Amino acid sequence: MSSKIDSTAVEVYTGNHIYNDKVLESVFKKLKENESQNNQKINIVHIGDSHIQGDLMTNKIRKILQQQFGNAGRGLVFPYQLAKTNGSYNERFSSNRTWESYRNINPFKSVPIGVSGIALWRDSGGFAVQLNVKDPAYKFNSIHIITPQNQNMFDLAISSQTNIMQGTERKTIKHKIKKGEAISVIADKYNISVAEIKRENNLKSNNIRAGRTLKILTNETKPKIIKSSEFVPLNLESDAFSHYYKTEKALDKIYLVPNKSASKYELNGLVLEKDNSGLIYSSIGVNGAKFSDYNKYPLFFEQLKPLHPDVLIFSLGTNESYDHMEASAYIRELREFIKNIKDQNSNVSIIVMTPPPSLLKGRRPNVYVRDYAKSIIEIAQTDGFAVWDLYDEFGGMEGIRNLKSAGLIGPDWVHYSKKGYEKQGNLFAEAFLKAYDNFKLKK
Repeated sequence: MSSKIDSTAVEVYTGNHIYNDKVLESVFKKLKENESQNNQKINIVHIGDSHIQGDLMTNKIRKILQQQFGNAGRGLVFPYQLAKTNGSYNERFSSNRTWESYRNINPFKSVPIGVSGIALWRDSGGFAVQLNVKDPAYKFNSIHIITPQNQNMFDLAISSQTNIMQGTERKTIKHKIKKGEAISVIADKYNISVAEIKRENNLKSNNIRAGRTLKILTNETKPKIIKSSEFVPLNLESDAFSHYYKTEKALDKIYLVPNKSASKYELNGLVLEKDNSGLIYSSIGVNGAKFSDYNKYPLFFEQLKPLHPDVLIFSLGTNESYDHMEASAYIRELREFIKNIKDQNSNVSIIVMTPPPSLLKGRRPNVYVRDYAKSIIEIAQTDGFAVWDLYDEFGGMEGIRNLKSAGLIGPDWVHYSKKGYEKQGNLFAEAFLKAYDNFKLKK
């Protein structure tokens, strides 16, 4: 890979590396302390577009880094299935009711778009949302519910109870129609109406045939056991950021049900954690998203707080390039995004990933992502963030044909294959661990 020399720095960066990694020292210090004391949770939050929503690259990074630093939990999850879109394979959501949804890529609308970048809401109860964790590594001991302004809209349950009541119902018998017998005669015999006989037997007229059997709902009654089931709400606690439940037993299934005191239900996300110390790696992605889409919604930045991020990673730029946005405008949006984050999370460290190589329509070279990558690196030191140059690691514009022949990029020359995203994840984890090792050597 090419080497890069910053005009204001003495250091020379070669190979797969994180540029300006000195901004990560507070995080590396926390990771090092945890290696000896096992008493820390380190939170990484990765924000992006469709490359992140599917959680292929980020899941690979999550697995590698948690193997190194410890698995403290899955982190932020969102019911993408209820919003009728794709999400991570690590968990599955289902609901007995439909939900309204709206994405930050659409024109601005006053809906609760928060930390997931997608609004999800219902105006009435009667629902039960089931969360199933598919990967046993991410069974959880605590679950935090994120809602707008931390409103108490939901309860949690892990089981339902059956209520049994004693009641009565009308007794049904069968009557075989005799030759010459009229429906009115049968009704008089059982002291019921002709309309009731017709309704019970789906008859369109009063005509009946001898030999046919009719169901007769008599006026006699018989005992009936009435069963109803309801979820047993758990005792939730709350803090400034969320309502949550903690348990010693690791769970892989839980139900989200209405809080009976709420009149509306707006869900921004759930955070799953384990009792272990170590690393939590949350991913947030919206298909088609740009920095400007996230910048439209202040709630997004406010709700990063419940994730307690130590590091934020950005993977955006491909969709801006398809708008033919010039690098100067892209950098303005990036800087606004960082300002919005710093206003809420002032001490968080930031890594900006450059967008990967891609082609524009007509298979024309995407020179915009090349210019974004160059501009990101140029401002990294003055703006105080680190950079991982995915554009360069994947060969830049000259290497895109090799990506195709290796089966790493998809047929649209924009999205990558599962193999391609996982390779990106492997390379980033390698660069992160290399930077961490260098930090330890200096100390």
